[in-house]
Amino acid sequence: MNPMPTVATIEKPSPARAGMLTSIRRSLGQELGLLLVVLLIGTVLGIHGWNDAAPGRPNTFLNADNLIDGIATPMSYYAIMAVGLTLVIITGGIDISVGSVMALSALGTAAVLQRLPADAPAIQVLPLAVCVPLGIGLLCGLINGGLIVGLSLHPFIVTLGTMSIFRGLANVLPAEKTLPAAGKRLPQAFTTDFMRIEVGGLQPMPLVIMLVCIVAGAFYLRMLVAGRETYAIGGNEEAARFSGLRVGWIKLRTYALAGLCAGIAGMVSVGRFGTASTSTGTGYELTVIAAAVVGGASLLGGRGTALGALLGTLVIALIENGIIILRLAQEYRLVIIGLAIIVAVSLDRLGSHLRARRASAKH
Repeated sequence: MNPMPTVATIEKPSPARAGMLTSIRRSLGQELGLLLVVLLIGTVLGIHGWNDAAPGRPNTFLNADNLIDGIATPMSYYAIMAVGLTLVIITGGIDISVGSVMALSALGTAAVLQRLPADAPAIQVLPLAVCVPLGIGLLCGLINGGLIVGLSLHPFIVTLGTMSIFRGLANVLPAEKTLPAAGKRLPQAFTTDFMRIEVGGLQPMPLVIMLVCIVAGAFYLRMLVAGRETYAIGGNEEAARFSGLRVGWIKLRTYALAGLCAGIAGMVSVGRFGTASTSTGTGYELTVIAAAVVGGASLLGGRGTALGALLGTLVIALIENGIIILRLAQEYRLVIIGLAIIVAVSLDRLGSHLRARRASAKH
């Protein structure tokens, strides 16, 4: 007969469970801090908006047009890609090709859809509008992962090269710099009836797709074995390898998911604007990396969440919108984003140093 469990054995968590609880508490603390930063920036811009508004006019910051079209919709592209990049950063890698993958996906989608009549039925249009960009993004991600794993090259070097290759292909493959070509239109079933569908006077489809990606990313990281394997790789790759994890396959899968997210962003972009150009996604790499890092993803690997990616993107989006609201020169955008990356990484390193000192003091 098994002995009755004592109070001590019931309440004392196992080391693995204690580590998981510590990780969850740390993530919740970071996300709560980001939420406070969002509220602080929003409060400052809201007060400025009241003072800046003309008599009888709505707040220049807290009005529906600015909140939806100026902040929420543009941030959806960044947030979708930030979820995929967060997965990569958790493994200790990096992917700076996401903007080029987004451009290639958007142009490929526009090139295929412009061959259909503008009034083509949804059952014919939507499968192509979804499968083409996702397929291109997935293929680009597999190429990145395959080169990194197969040739054992540093992720920064590989994705720096593929960023240039994918952007070059986006420039040379289409006959026109902007698609659809002159005299053609993308099917209305995708651009108007699906991506610009109105609910209560709003067009929420980009936000809906963004939230689906955030929830899927959170479910993947928190609930699936694949998510725990991702953290294990970033925490200690050699230990994960000796534990029997297929490190190469996990990395390949992670880069494929990052490419898939960039493909989804390309689909949203071409559907929202009804066009794609060779400049689509230019410079998005820096913003997406900043969003992921500000959101708590550690460039050393092992830490990051999908919710953090969303909040980090929201901080960046508020900063960009604040530059417009405050009528500052756009050149400040790059300065502020660069500073945000440096501050986030510095705080992460300082936190790691303090935790290491605290742990050594206990022993």
